[in-house]
This record gives sequence, structure tokens and C-alpha cells, in this order.
Amino acid sequence: MNLYEILNDRQQEAVLCTEGPLLVLAGAGSGKTRVLTHRIAYLIEEKGVNPWNILAITFTNKAAGEMKRRVQQTVSFGADSVWVSTFHSACVRILRRHCDQLGFTSSFSIYDPDDQKVLMRQVLKTLDVDTKLYKDRVMLGYISDAKNRLIRPGEYERDASGSREKKVALIYRTYQEELLKNNAMDFDDLIVKTVELFSGFPEILEYYQKRFQYIMVDEYQDTNFAQFKLVEYLASGHRNLCVVGDDDQSIYKFRGADVRNILEFEAAFPGARVVKLEQNYRSTGNILTAANEVIRNNKNRKEKTLWTANGEGSLPQYRQFQTGEEEADYIAREFNRYHKDGREFKDMAVLYRTNAQSRLLEEYCIKWDVPYIVVGGVNFYQRKEIKDVLAYLKTIANGVDDLAVARIINVPKRGIGAVSVGKLTAYAEEQGIHLYDAVRRADQVPGMKKAALKVMEFSRQIEALREIQMDPQKSIADLIRAILENTGYRQELEGEGEEESKNRLENIEELISKAASYSAAAVEPSLNEFLEQVALVADVDRMEDELTSRVVLMTLHSAKGLEFPVVFLAGMEDGLFPSMMSISYEDQGEVEEERRLCYVGITRAREELIMTGARLRMINGETRYGRTSRFIREIPEEYLDMHVLEPAFSRQKSEGSDIRGTVTITPQGQIVEETRRRGSVSSFAPGFGKSFVVTKASSLDYQEGDRVCHQKYGEGVVQEIKDGKKDYEVTIHFDQAGVKRMLASFAKLKRIEG
Repeated sequence: MNLYEILNDRQQEAVLCTEGPLLVLAGAGSGKTRVLTHRIAYLIEEKGVNPWNILAITFTNKAAGEMKRRVQQTVSFGADSVWVSTFHSACVRILRRHCDQLGFTSSFSIYDPDDQKVLMRQVLKTLDVDTKLYKDRVMLGYISDAKNRLIRPGEYERDASGSREKKVALIYRTYQEELLKNNAMDFDDLIVKTVELFSGFPEILEYYQKRFQYIMVDEYQDTNFAQFKLVEYLASGHRNLCVVGDDDQSIYKFRGADVRNILEFEAAFPGARVVKLEQNYRSTGNILTAANEVIRNNKNRKEKTLWTANGEGSLPQYRQFQTGEEEADYIAREFNRYHKDGREFKDMAVLYRTNAQSRLLEEYCIKWDVPYIVVGGVNFYQRKEIKDVLAYLKTIANGVDDLAVARIINVPKRGIGAVSVGKLTAYAEEQGIHLYDAVRRADQVPGMKKAALKVMEFSRQIEALREIQMDPQKSIADLIRAILENTGYRQELEGEGEEESKNRLENIEELISKAASYSAAAVEPSLNEFLEQVALVADVDRMEDELTSRVVLMTLHSAKGLEFPVVFLAGMEDGLFPSMMSISYEDQGEVEEERRLCYVGITRAREELIMTGARLRMINGETRYGRTSRFIREIPEEYLDMHVLEPAFSRQKSEGSDIRGTVTITPQGQIVEETRRRGSVSSFAPGFGKSFVVTKASSLDYQEGDRVCHQKYGEGVVQEIKDGKKDYEVTIHFDQAGVKRMLASFAKLKRIEG
């Protein structure tokens, strides 16, 4: 059989269209990976393209690995020469070769989120910034957003208005200076610095444009502006760019993804051709009908309708419960029922909007003896013992990474206290050298006294480990074993004699296994490349090993790219899903993002889809009355198996009415009124007898930077005020409750004088 006969007509069209820009709109479960791999095969075997001239980019190592495997199965010769990579891995590969042009050395470290927080705390301390007003996590969010939009520190400072923005600009600039000083980049920098290379050094850009004559980008709807520019630079040479994605599955706006990249592709790349993949190979017809009915309510989208030859299947279900506890109890018992009917636990998943929803689901899974796993826990590479060993490896590979040195200088305990480390740091700053250089000169540091001997013993250990690393007969696994033995790390953990210490040693053994696997697979193993692989591992890349024989509990965002025979969507209530924030601000873009998330959740189900909701739910310590999610109400009743509770209070409507109703909320943001469509019933939560109408004030008696008081949350500082359509949107950092975003009419904030 011809290799391409297994493709449907639209898939074949996408494979055969090789010249010029091409947008492949690939609906959920429509076989996009098959298209990409066969397209690569067609270029090599039919068009005679050198595999070395093909670049395929995706978002996760898992996806890149799967694509490499399929290409090798499909292509008879040259598959290993195709550059299949994630965005970040591709950029690291380029930067290792050219980063000296930007002031870095090829052994630069890659900082993960934990490393970033440590560095940011140091920056805030150095600048003597009030960390209640300028939290490390919030500042890193501002900086990440700026980098995603390719706004450099100088531009940020130039455009800053107001004292807060100017302070953030200073923090941004200092943070970047510290990264450069440590010969380190964060994840965002990997993209940004590559774009800087291409924009600042035309000869480097020309080299990669000539090399990559055919470029393919997967999951294009998840790209941000920086990634768009990167692709634009590379593709502007030959213009043979194929992007594959689905605007209906663009759900990562909070990470900087810009759905406009795919919606406006034809404008960015004139003459682009568009191919729609609408045949779904995953789900049954009734599940796809529900998905289509929901997503067609979005205005900003490319029109497409999923269909399948799989058969209609059973109707999706909606089950309403009185409380969140009853909902969780039902879901856990249903897991057992499905299991008794022959389903494996690993074939079932419950998806939810927020992590907080997992608590009740876990409790009832435990109650009914349902084996489960919560996806999104502590990443293996974020565990303390793993971070410690990696810090040793970073120090061995890159002695100018001050964060790594500071982490391990007294791990295991060597009697080097904070005072001594402070003296070393001060000396390094005075001399304009790195912390490890100061460590090696500890006997010259004023006031070190006896501690100098301990510090210099630490440097001797590092130098001895460097000799092991340079030995061609020694592997990275051998180096990690030497770290455990030579530093006393293993002895310290074994001496503790606790179960947790035993688990930590087992985790390190797992890291050694990872290092051994890497060395066996690599053509030329190197410590820098190993650290790079570890740094770029995402949660989704380790998920496959965890999905064994247990029910999966995960957020909807984590479920992207996965599928299960049986899927539960929990918490289908307005205010929870879609979120209260998106509803209250009446932001069409926010609601559409939530609807896309619902679409993703529905299309994870292959055979059975059960959606659930509760009238009453405890959220943030408050009981809220939830109206059935608008996403449920967007599915015509004939396409749903509906089971709803009788209302606590009702009044008859005219026969055949199609009442959609409106949501009414309390001053605390609670939903208190529900009007059911087609049901000739309106239900009202007990204890409330009136609606609250939003009335926008002509002005506010407080401004950004003022201290204010709230009846519930106490005192705080106004961080931001936005003039919304129907009300002012106010962001306040409360002293005790943290950051809250509120509508001014409901918040009733009072300015504190003085």
C-alpha cells in the first residue's frame, strides 16, 4: 500500500502542499502528528530535500520524541538528520554556539522557576524593596510578560509611568544584570536571546535561514509574540513554513500565548494556503456534537466543525448535585462502578478548572478505595535532593553560577554558616568576581578566620570532582556517585535514618539512572547537554510514566494533548467554570478563553463524557450558590442526558419558553440566582431576596498607591485601577489576604488618610 493512502483527503492535501506558507487547522483528534511526519517523509523521499534542511518544532520533549520516532518509522534514510526539537531546545542549541556574541559563555546555566525565585529575592533584597508590595512571583510574572512581548529592560524603563512601573523596570533591569553575571538564562531568555542574535547579527540569521529551507511548527496556537518573531525570522528566507494548530484549543493566554498568531496567519504570511482537518479519530459523534455546540459561541475563531466515522455513541451526561461533597462522592463511586464493568482505572480521568477542587475528589477516592494520582504535584526535578545534586553539577560545569554555589556551599553541613557566606559574597562584590572565585580565595577574605579552612576544603572537593568530570573514562552517572560519596551527602542522609531520607536517596538513584540512559543514547555525551535536558523537562513529559493503573485527577490545562475513554468534567458552574473573573469583567476575550478550555475538556473524552455541577460549593471558606455553567446551557437539551435537581423555589413560565436568565451576585461575588433554559423553572438560592445592580461611580476617592480598607480583607494598597465598561476594576494587595481583583462598586473600599 502507498505510504500516503492511509491519509484522508485533507491530510493528503496538507502533506503535498510543500512550497510557500501553509496553515493547517487541525481540530482535536484529527491526526496532525501523522500529517507532520508524513510531510517530512514526502519532502525527503519524493521531493529529494536534504533531511539536514528540515526543522520541525513542537512544545514538549514528549511530542518531539514521538515525532522523531514516527519519522524514523516512516523515512527509510536520513531521519536522524532532521532537526526535531522543542522551541527551547532548538534555541539552546543555537545559543550554545553563538551566545558569546551576547556576553555569555557556552556553559551558561538554565534557571528553572525555583532558581528564578531565589535570584529575584536576592534582587529585591539588594534594591531594598518592600516585598509585601513587590512579591517575587508577581515581579517574575511582569518580567516574563515583557519578555514574551520582546520588551527589553531599557524599553520597559523608557515607557514606565508611575512609581510602581518605574520600580518594576528597575527590578527587571537588575534581574537581567544578575542573570548575565551568573552566566545564566531563564526559560524566556532562551527565546528572547535567540531573537536578539537573529536581529543583531545578520550573518548568523542568514546561516540558519539557508540551513532550514522547510520549517514546520506544531501547536502554533500556543506561541507567544517572541516565538512568532523567531519563526518569522527563520522562515523569511525560503518562506516554506507550515504551521499546524487549532485556535479552538488556545488555552495558555496566562503563559503569554497569543491566539492572534494563528488567527492572523494569512495576514502575517501573504499568499498562505489554509487546509482544515475536521475528521476526528478520537471521540464518538455525540461527544463531538457537544464540543461543536459549545465552541461555535466564540466569535473570534476559524470556522470548522468536527465530525467522525466512529459512530454516535452514548449521549454526554450532566449531573447536578446539591453540594460539592455529593458531587465528589458520586464521581468516586462511578469510578468503582466503571471498574467493575471492566474499565481499567487508568482509562478514567476527572478534569477540573482549579487545583483546589482536587481536595474533595481525593477524599472521596480514598473513602471508596479508588486508586488515583493527582497530576501536577512536585516535579521530580524540583525536589530538594535533586536540586542539590544538580547544583553540584552546575558548579562543576559553570563556576560562575553564584546561585548554584550558594545552594551547596554548606550541603551537606560543613559548618559554613550564613555569616561566612555573607563575608564571601561581600568580598566577591568588592573584588568584582564570582562567588566561587571568592571561595577559592577564602584565606584572603577579611574576617573568615577558621571558617576559611572549611570553605577551601569545599573548593578542593569541587576541583576534585571537576577532574572526574574531565576523565573520558568516567560517565555523568559516575560523577553523581562521586558527589554523593566525596562530599558526604550519602553519609548524611543515611545517618538520619528516616524513611524520608531513604526516599531521597532513592530519588537520587533515579537521577543516576536518568544520567546513564542519557549517556547511552547520546552520540557525544556532555554534562552541559545533560543539564540542558533536565532543565527543559516539563510536567507533561513525565506524565506518561505516572499514568499506570490509577484514576487521573488533573486540571483542564494539564489535560491538553491527552485522551481517556471516560472523562468527568467537575464543577460546571458559572463562577467556577467559567471563572467569576471572566464573567464579572464581561471581557469577551476572557470568556472565550474559558470556552476554549471547556472545548479541550470535552474533546479529551473518547467514549463517555460525564459533566457535573453543584448548587452549593465551599470556595475560599465561603459557601457559594452556583448557577449551572453557561457552557452546559449552550448544548441543546436533545444532545444531553440531563439530571438536575428540583429547584428550592420555583415559578411557572409560559409553555415552550426558552429562558436563559441572568446571573445575580452578592457584594462578595456569590452567585444567588439561577434561571434554567427550557425548564419553565427559575430557582433561587435560599436566604437572598434581592438582586444587586452594578452602578459605576463617576470617580473614585482613592488612586493607585493609596492605602485602603475593605470590610472583609482589612487594609491593603491599591496596585492598579482599570476603567472597565460597567465598573472600575481594582487590584489591591491586602496585608493579610494577598492580592485581590475586585469591582469597585462591590468592594466599597475606603481610603486611609495619612
